[in-house]
Amino acid sequence: MAGSFSNSWALVKASADVLKVDKELMVFPLLSGIATLLVMVSFIVPVAAAGGLGFFAEGQGTYLGYVVAFLFYLVQYTVVFFFNSALVAAALIRLDGGDPTVSDGLAVASKRMGSILGYAVLAATVGMVLKAISERLGFLGRLAVGLVGMAWTLATYLAVPILVTKDVGPLDAVKESAELFKRTWGEQVVGNFGMGWVTVLAGFSWCLVSVLLVFVGAQLSPWGVAAAGVIAVAGFVFLALLASALKGVYTAALYRYASTGETGAFSTDIVANAFRPKR
Repeated sequence: MAGSFSNSWALVKASADVLKVDKELMVFPLLSGIATLLVMVSFIVPVAAAGGLGFFAEGQGTYLGYVVAFLFYLVQYTVVFFFNSALVAAALIRLDGGDPTVSDGLAVASKRMGSILGYAVLAATVGMVLKAISERLGFLGRLAVGLVGMAWTLATYLAVPILVTKDVGPLDAVKESAELFKRTWGEQVVGNFGMGWVTVLAGFSWCLVSVLLVFVGAQLSPWGVAAAGVIAVAGFVFLALLASALKGVYTAALYRYASTGETGAFSTDIVANAFRPKR
């Protein structure tokens, strides 16, 4: 576990070094968060007004409910994949020695919009199928969904950078992602998952800080509690944006290493051990 954490910390530092040079990369997860929130509101408000929130409740799905849920997944995935693609594109420009801007990343993502939409359709379909299996088969279904979901996550880990750099469709991107991942890190993957340890630790630490802030604020006045709450929420938002930006840089570096063998600002050992077989 110590080795896993030290490697994750090294990945965070290497990604942070890139982010220090291009702080504007954090704009992409911010835009993604705003857009996904707007999409959520645009779906939930009309459905709630029609008394149809049961569509999204587990075990209460109807055919119409599944259609609405699929459309929701599709739009959400499209938004997320678009801004992730923009982030990865900008990170790749930096790793290749360029000086990217927000408009550079958005321009690349816009050019790949057709492939991004196709990938969103594929991801939404997989998500709906797994959801249906989980609902209908109980515990065994949830177990199977968990295993298939993990396999899907690994197989598609490099799909976004492939869509960004190559003129391919979503199926070809998933196929190439799985092949690159298997060839570079092997089949028996149970390892680091990059920055997971550091992200969890940062979130837990800020939880403790937030509790302390609220406690201190409560000793002062009701306004103190409100101020502490605002600071706590702002901290969590910042951590979410930072983690998303770092993950985008990290994903770009992994793809660059898997496809070309080059690591740029990242140590070869760090990237090579990003996903390690359990010993």
